[in-house]
Amino acid sequence: MALDRIRRVGSIKEMENVTDDYITMGYQILSRGENSVRIRQHGGWGSAGGHIIAALLSLWWTFGVGNLLYALYKRYSGEKVLIKLVEKEEG
Repeated sequence: MALDRIRRVGSIKEMENVTDDYITMGYQILSRGENSVRIRQHGGWGSAGGHIIAALLSLWWTFGVGNLLYALYKRYSGEKVLIKLVEKEEG
């Protein structure tokens, strides 16, 4: 699975704060490790205009399956972010 972005942080407290900020913006935690957190933004179910276009182009041949696929694609294709703890080297 490809990630859209990597956000590097310098401490565990900063990692928790950044994670809380993303959750506040509507992201969902996919996994949480000791040194990283993977999150994804939900894209909603698609726009009304997009559903109308999908229906006009595919309703007759697919009986609404095209519209359902569009909704699922929009829902699960949101931005993915890896928040990674990077220890700063001394010296």
